[in-house]
Amino acid sequence: MIKERYKEEYEEGLELLWPSDKEDKITRQFYKDLSNLSKNINYSKKKKLKLFEQVFRIIRSKG
Repeated sequence: MIKERYKEEYEEGLELLWPSDKEDKITRQFYKDLSNLSKNINYSKKKKLKLFEQVFRIIRSKG
């Protein structure tokens, strides 16, 4: 069953607009991709930092 976008009203006067199944799936995939990208960027930065530290240690030990 595919749910379409729907509005939910509450006694306090709040109105919430819920996404359709398709919108929800796309949004979840976007945040999953964004999370994976963020993890890859952080890993890349750590890798570069470790390489820099190793080069620095080599230079320091020769000097």
